[in-house]
Amino acid sequence: MDIEEVRDFALGLNEQVTEELFAEQWISWRIAGKWFLLMQLDAPEPRVAVKLKPDVGAALREQYEGVKPAYHMNKVHWSDLYLNRLDADFVKQQITASYQLVVSNLPKKLRIN
Repeated sequence: MDIEEVRDFALGLNEQVTEELFAEQWISWRIAGKWFLLMQLDAPEPRVAVKLKPDVGAALREQYEGVKPAYHMNKVHWSDLYLNRLDADFVKQQITASYQLVVSNLPKKLRIN
């Protein structure tokens, strides 16, 4: 999975997903103003950061060499997915899980199905 495929997938999750360059070399994808996906454009190896339940993130890090604690993020809640080391379907599943986790934590009036 490459950067453009990640972008297209994230934006396709919901018409209200927004994309924003929030630092010189970082892109974020948000739902209702909350991050669910981050990408460092100048990273030496393509990767994305996703928000996962702490137990899920810890288990995936033990199971997959391409899942690491997220760079510059809370390492309990955020994991980096190295795109060249993981299957595209797995990456999509984790992006979707991140999106759903963030949506589930929104106030009820902001939840988007």
